[in-house]
Amino acid sequence: MSETLTATTVIDPIDRDVALEAATPIVIVGHVDHGKSTLIGRLLYDTDNLEDGKVAQIIESSKKRGLAIEWSFLLDSLQIERDQGVTVDSTRLPFRLGDRQFVIVDAPGHRQFLRNMITGAADADAAVLVVDANEGAQEQTRRHAMLLRLIGIRHIIVLLNKVDLLDFDEQRVAAVRRSVTDLLGQLGLEPALFVPASARDGDNIASRSDRSPWYTGPILTEALAAVPGADSRAGLPLRLPVQDVYRFDDKRYVAGRIERGEIRVGDSLTIGAQGSVARVASIERWQAPQRDFALAGESVAITLEPDVIPDRGDLLFPPSSKPLKTARIRARLFWLRQEPLRVGESFRLRLATAEHQVTVASIDSVVRLDDLTEQAASEVPPEGFAEITLAAAEAIQFDPFTPGTADGRGVLVDRNQRIVGGAPLLGPAEVSGEHNAIHPSGGAVDAAQRRRVKGHGARVVWLTGLSGAGKSTIARHAEQLLFSQGVDVSVLDGDTLRMGLCSDLGFSEADRHENVRRAAEVARILAETGQVVVVALISPLAADRALARRIIGDSFDEVFVDTSLSVCEGRDSKGLYAAAREGKIANFTGVSAPYEAPEKPELRIAADAGSAETHARELTEFVLGKIGRG
Repeated sequence: MSETLTATTVIDPIDRDVALEAATPIVIVGHVDHGKSTLIGRLLYDTDNLEDGKVAQIIESSKKRGLAIEWSFLLDSLQIERDQGVTVDSTRLPFRLGDRQFVIVDAPGHRQFLRNMITGAADADAAVLVVDANEGAQEQTRRHAMLLRLIGIRHIIVLLNKVDLLDFDEQRVAAVRRSVTDLLGQLGLEPALFVPASARDGDNIASRSDRSPWYTGPILTEALAAVPGADSRAGLPLRLPVQDVYRFDDKRYVAGRIERGEIRVGDSLTIGAQGSVARVASIERWQAPQRDFALAGESVAITLEPDVIPDRGDLLFPPSSKPLKTARIRARLFWLRQEPLRVGESFRLRLATAEHQVTVASIDSVVRLDDLTEQAASEVPPEGFAEITLAAAEAIQFDPFTPGTADGRGVLVDRNQRIVGGAPLLGPAEVSGEHNAIHPSGGAVDAAQRRRVKGHGARVVWLTGLSGAGKSTIARHAEQLLFSQGVDVSVLDGDTLRMGLCSDLGFSEADRHENVRRAAEVARILAETGQVVVVALISPLAADRALARRIIGDSFDEVFVDTSLSVCEGRDSKGLYAAAREGKIANFTGVSAPYEAPEKPELRIAADAGSAETHARELTEFVLGKIGRG
């Protein structure tokens, strides 16, 4: 929280939103190549919303590529987008129709950019779903429809684009309309309107087309003008998430965007989780008329009496209308990571301006995308939809997800600050059984703070190889070398774990799996304290090592200590191979149990030749490069 800032610092966060505070956000979504960017470019041109000189730039860019005028170049400001022909990031453009101001959001359609769509569409009041009338609904059409349901956008205009490819045939257009209606109906979505159009040629965008005389409904601009505004949100109880607190000219300003309701000078407000009550002394604006009230959608700064100090993320609300408060929350999830989600994984839940540490307590159901039915499952597949239960260390204040408002619109963020899932919050989860009473606590010190103090990043380096390959010896030598260079390092050795934490486990496949799981969980906890953790564990099965990678996350490196079976048997100082050959030890890796060598380890140490010290130096250099000390 900032105590002293310059005048410019105070004004900028407010000024940035002044021009758009009364605008209606409209998100444009659809399958890649169905024409979203072309539609927006044409729409801006036909309604005189382009800056001077923009059309000339588009014409010049199109000529350089040997194309007719390409309206999508208006939005494709990144060179990668022009080269690949796909929209990468969400683009927000002010747009005016008559006296009404809009913000048009061009959301990515390609599947690898869906993460940007989650954030880009989060505050939209309505959506234009672009469908190529010649191709019909595609995979991304289905996913984007699911996302509109997930985010809570209910006012949907379906633009059937490229109808010129169907020769504006009414019957063929009607068939596409029926198929899209059926798809949206499976999700409980009812389109407000279907508009047959050609974005490239401007048919039914801002002027009625003479090529579709059979269509008498609103054209796109008329449909946008009829989109309900944010007035309904102003009638709800106030919710003002605190963006930041500034001190300027001996006054403390609490800045934020009113998500719903209205605020007036003299109103009493409860200050977040601390529960103190203060009165609104003033409502401040810059470069805007001063008023003693503000409504949903406005970004304001207020002063309070008494001069209490909220924190960023605190929620301000009327004492008579409190949000929910619970530590176990049901959430609807769209999972963005390319690896499955499993119970027990932890994330930061971003909710408006607040962040909370949460753990996935259960996966309650998963949606089958082929038929849009729900079923029980033990994991959420990549880019899958599900309902889950989140557990937090402390109670979280929130309003349940409500379509058309910002209520409950959460996202999950991993330790690298990447958004890995959209997670609208549905309400409190029931507590039943001892397991549901567990509420893991999040760390008060984040990874960046630990890195600054320790001078290096955290890492888990997982050494795998046959018994006798030299894993533990190399790990211990590397431990000394790293420690001598100021690295906070620990070694988790397989035999040491077997003597303590895993002393209750045998060597069956199930017990080996559990042995790896426990080692990975301990390594993850140590890495979260900023340490470098070197794990020396046979871990013979690729599936178990993949489990360890999922538990630990992106800070995991697999190192294959590649020592041949003959060399390992020749070393056999413990007599284990001999005993296994004689049948005295069952399920011995390399003899009576399989070893699955890594296919693509981050590092391979050829350990048949050379000393343990040499291999330890190789490992040390690898680790130093990974943690920012190389």
